[in-house]
Amino acid sequence: MADDDQERRDPNDMSLAELREEIESIDREIVELIARRTYVAETVAHVKEAQDKPTTDESQEQRVMDRAGENAERFGVDSNLVKAVFRLLIELNKVEQRESR
Repeated sequence: MADDDQERRDPNDMSLAELREEIESIDREIVELIARRTYVAETVAHVKEAQDKPTTDESQEQRVMDRAGENAERFGVDSNLVKAVFRLLIELNKVEQRESR
């Protein structure tokens, strides 16, 4: 992904190989963001454990899901897809939190 949206080329002017390179770059960014989110979630788990708080916080999970849906709508992405991804991330984080206790 270009650093500046103005530097982006019109996808209609790109070859199939260039489009695939763009997807590959986006995929790397997605994985990097998942890694960053996972690191922060692990830190949250340590704080919860130190404060003797439960692994599950349903109100926080609902806020995350609401935000995910709002962001999906903002970017014109299917909110069910985005929410499914976030549900999976949340569930995986909870499993990791339980296993680390």
